[in-house]
Amino acid sequence: MFSKSRINEPGPKQGSSSETAPATPEVPKQSSGVSVPATTPKAKPPASSLSADLVVKGNMKSTGDIVIEGTVEGDIRAHMLTVGESATVKGEVVADDVVVNGRIIGRLRGLKVRLTATARVEGDIVHKTIAIESGAHFEGSVQRQEDPLSSSGGKKPMQLPNGGNSES
Repeated sequence: MFSKSRINEPGPKQGSSSETAPATPEVPKQSSGVSVPATTPKAKPPASSLSADLVVKGNMKSTGDIVIEGTVEGDIRAHMLTVGESATVKGEVVADDVVVNGRIIGRLRGLKVRLTATARVEGDIVHKTIAIESGAHFEGSVQRQEDPLSSSGGKKPMQLPNGGNSES
């Protein structure tokens, strides 16, 4: 694991077949003298996972994937969110790709939304594409938008002078 420094040792004797390590590292140096690591493409990190016995009270935000098996009381924003069969989310969910096997109480916004047969959703869904399997339980409205992840939340109803509203 550790090797003795060869800085002060004499070089190999003539006729010797032994090799010595170079005195300087082969890693290029920046002008500051700091070693530059070799560039390698970044691998996609594994999904963050919340186990069934975990209760989180607060908002969650990730640029990666999240798998929830426990309970979350707060808003969630992620690239891909999977809500497990034993999971409950109370809050707004915003993700590019959402697969619901468990329960969501609150608004759900996603480019691709899939409610499996074990899903229980109580809230509005704003989506670009949606799939609802037979057996899924859903109470709320469904609205298709080209960009459901935008913070504007889509068209707002126009207020009429008599206090009613109308979609325009």
